[in-house]
Amino acid sequence: MRLFLLTAVAMLAFAANSVLNRMAVGGGLIDPLGFAVIRLLAGAGMLGVLVGLRALRGGAFWPGWSGRGAGVLGLLVYLFAFSVAYLTLDAGVGALILFGAVQVTMFAGAVIGREAVPPRRWLGAGLAFAGLVVLMAPGSAAVPSVQAGVTMAVAGIGWGIYSLAGRKAKDALGATAWNFVLAVPVAFLLVLALPVSPEAMPAEARGIWLAVLSGAVTSGLGYALWYGLVPSLGAARAGVAQLTVPLIAAAGGALLIGEGVGLRFAIAAALVLGGVGLASFQKVLTKR
Repeated sequence: MRLFLLTAVAMLAFAANSVLNRMAVGGGLIDPLGFAVIRLLAGAGMLGVLVGLRALRGGAFWPGWSGRGAGVLGLLVYLFAFSVAYLTLDAGVGALILFGAVQVTMFAGAVIGREAVPPRRWLGAGLAFAGLVVLMAPGSAAVPSVQAGVTMAVAGIGWGIYSLAGRKAKDALGATAWNFVLAVPVAFLLVLALPVSPEAMPAEARGIWLAVLSGAVTSGLGYALWYGLVPSLGAARAGVAQLTVPLIAAAGGALLIGEGVGLRFAIAAALVLGGVGLASFQKVLTKR
């Protein structure tokens, strides 16, 4: 029961990132780039504290350079594209596009890396991709613009690259903490180099606090909790647990922001989550 409850808390934290971002950026409380930078700073601070405290108790402090470059790049692409997309996307729709793009990216990484890909995983990736096509097809009221949908898909590709870079990390928490910390100066350089965005808006106090909450709590503490649970859950159960994130985000968007969930979203969700479920259950079925 304890493992189930902690897993539920972690999934709520992941879904909350979509809702918090949508509330702040979509509500005009803060510029999307400003939200991303504050989220990054807050996440780096929280994760840095956790790793520092662990080091004081004799734990590892530095995970090494392996995977840091791709990790930082993937993290920055994810954070900035994620925030920009939520200028117009609903929370649940954005989470579903993100989730599907992550899974397709990781599948492509497996193919490029010449890993053995069983037929069930091919079918799962195909279903997930089909779900994204259904959701983003012309005439979809769920996705206000193709640009917003593509931007969130780019965020998913970024997180997929981040996940691929960290697959072999022996210290997932340490690797994540240092990816956040190392991304901070790069993010500031990128923001300074960018021209003033037409979407730029004054940051209200509520928007800043929502970004801090997203970075320190639902990202920093959420990731720390999740990485502590994954060894107990196992890869298959961990993958299946994440299927709930887009649905929780959709429910949160409906309850807290008044967003609607239509038939197209339901069909796309069934395809994307069903496809990911097939891929996640592969190891279990193979063992049987």
